[in-house]
Amino acid sequence: MDTRLIIDEPARGSWNMAVDETLLQWAGQHRGSALRFYQWDQPTLSLGYFQQLEARGAHPPSATLPVVRRTTGGGAIVHDRELTYSFVTPTRNRFSSSAQDFVKQFHESLIATLAAYGIEATLWGDAVVETKPEPFLCFQRRSSLDILVGDAKVAGSAQRRHQAALLQHGSILLARSPNAAALPGLAELAGTTVSVRELVEEWSQSLGKQFGFEFAPSALTEAESSVATSIERARFSHQLWTRKR
Repeated sequence: MDTRLIIDEPARGSWNMAVDETLLQWAGQHRGSALRFYQWDQPTLSLGYFQQLEARGAHPPSATLPVVRRTTGGGAIVHDRELTYSFVTPTRNRFSSSAQDFVKQFHESLIATLAAYGIEATLWGDAVVETKPEPFLCFQRRSSLDILVGDAKVAGSAQRRHQAALLQHGSILLARSPNAAALPGLAELAGTTVSVRELVEEWSQSLGKQFGFEFAPSALTEAESSVATSIERARFSHQLWTRKR
């Protein structure tokens, strides 16, 4: 499957979300797939789609960070010392439960990639956690396909299905953030420094083999950048969107 491979420079949160939305629209319109890796140009809090903005008071260490609302559900994420990915692909049935297979395969591929660094990671599986109400932060929540090192969550993913395409994005904690000191990353849990460049290169190769992707290095076209700019202004940088819930 021909797949665009986009490796972006760190950018503001509203732009990162607008680009993911632009690629989701592109996937539905052009029946194409794209894998994107990116980071954030400053520590930023992203809220899950259904979270209330006022709920960020539950986590004082991130209270002063810029905030953006995602289009996917789940808990809030402090994007700091981590790597974010997104994947878009056309889908025939956006209500199919098989879409979760993408999460499982992406995470299994990441586990295999981390093993090359001597990091033993596992899927959370079917364990039950009684946490009601759910914690504010995503990385303090658990679902069956989350990736753990020991008992600490280091990677999670979420999906949005829109018309004829699917967006999946996720975050991998590389090291502890001063703005979320309760959450250790790979550096603390495994005593191993994983560089962003190496992780992107090795994980993308693993995903290519697992899915049969034929990667084509890519960047946003001028037209796509224009669409992303419009989406950012209308939605992700707009106060009404941020306070949506």
